[in-house]
Amino acid sequence: MAKTNKRRERAAPEPVVAQVDGGFAELIPDRDRPRAWTLLIDGAPQSHVDLDDPSHLDFAYQRRLGHIIDLTAPPGQPVHVLHLGGGAFTLARYAAATRPRSTQQIVELDAALVQFVRRELPLDAQARVRVRSLDARAGLGKVPDGWADLVVADVFGGARTPGHLTSAEFLADVRRALKPGGFYAANLADGPPLTYLRGQIATAGSVWPELALAADPAVLRGRRFGNAVLLASDRTLPLAEWTRRIATDPHPGRVEHGRGLADFTGGAAVVTDASARPSPQPPPSAFH
Repeated sequence: MAKTNKRRERAAPEPVVAQVDGGFAELIPDRDRPRAWTLLIDGAPQSHVDLDDPSHLDFAYQRRLGHIIDLTAPPGQPVHVLHLGGGAFTLARYAAATRPRSTQQIVELDAALVQFVRRELPLDAQARVRVRSLDARAGLGKVPDGWADLVVADVFGGARTPGHLTSAEFLADVRRALKPGGFYAANLADGPPLTYLRGQIATAGSVWPELALAADPAVLRGRRFGNAVLLASDRTLPLAEWTRRIATDPHPGRVEHGRGLADFTGGAAVVTDASARPSPQPPPSAFH
């Protein structure tokens, strides 16, 4: 009888769970990508990582941030990036893959989450990424003046951004850490009536002269809760290319800037340390 060389099918990976400082962490395998995972904290999706292809960004807001990484400097040129909020290190992995030899810092308060991600989703050994387990504002304060080409703020305690990371004083320290002409990019989450989002735009506008906002049109119209990505700088923004990329994404978005963004902001007040509040709690339907 001829020997059969039937290859045994590989068992599908199982979810991995851990209790971290910020809640209950789950890594859920992606059924369409063999070494890809989605990180959830207390049921709220935080990050998606493909270990075989770190340049793949699955979440719409992360794609919009990835486009900013692409537009920070000429293609492939190494850059200095500060990530406030770590998640599963998705954007740091993306920058390391698309811009080799870049120097990056991640500031993530949740030390247990950092250990969990390092263990289950290890970083490429060649990636020049330093991770600090500190509060984002405290970690920002340790960054030298003018060090960063890009600062990315994607900080959530559970599903809300802490209030002390929403103020003009916080953003002034971000600008201090940026090189002249550097970019600030923030993931902001809000729903109707968009009071928090408008306040964040007004606050960024008190620090930088150039602003743009990208989001799903339904979010901008106040029809549902969702993510918006704010881009700010002291130099002219690459609006045409950012807009083109976002419009052709799998989940297309819209970019507002100039008069349209000013009209959207509607005279909202600048947020200060004294008036700062956390971002709003997402409704239960936001993740279903």
